[in-house]
Amino acid sequence: MNVKLISFPSVKRLLNAVFLVTVACISLEVDAQTLPPRPIQVTVNNSQPLAFGAFTPGASGGSVIVNTNYTRSSAGTVVLLSLGYSSAPAMLYVKGNPGTVVTVTLSPSVTLTGSNGGSMILTPGPVLPASPFVITVPFQQTTELLIGGTLSVGPVGSNPAGNYSGTFSITFNQQ
Repeated sequence: MNVKLISFPSVKRLLNAVFLVTVACISLEVDAQTLPPRPIQVTVNNSQPLAFGAFTPGASGGSVIVNTNYTRSSAGTVVLLSLGYSSAPAMLYVKGNPGTVVTVTLSPSVTLTGSNGGSMILTPGPVLPASPFVITVPFQQTTELLIGGTLSVGPVGSNPAGNYSGTFSITFNQQ
């Protein structure tokens, strides 16, 4: 029977070889967010305006809320009416290179003026997708951006029937 003794340096070399093989098998490939081509180019097109539909303010007023999921609700004495006027969030189409980070900033509350006198306060928001978001589709496709809003309505004497309109600003910052 032959017995071979392994000296300490041979065991150390064997362990080093096993360690290197183990490390080689564990190596992982990690992908980070792809940076968009430079210069970054983002375009935005308006598809539909923010609309609150028909309602009546009631004795003391309140608010009308349009969400990004196309639901409309009211608070206070405001009564929502179904007279054929639609309610919907504002819809914009954002186009840019994949990997572009877009931050959306809405203006603070703005005043809407009525065709028969009166005014209401519009507070824009929320935004879907939430800001900031990353463009993930090819440049030829668009990312849909929805913006809801809350309309503060005064009592019926302060807000006579009619159409109310105004503008709010949206700032797009791309990285």
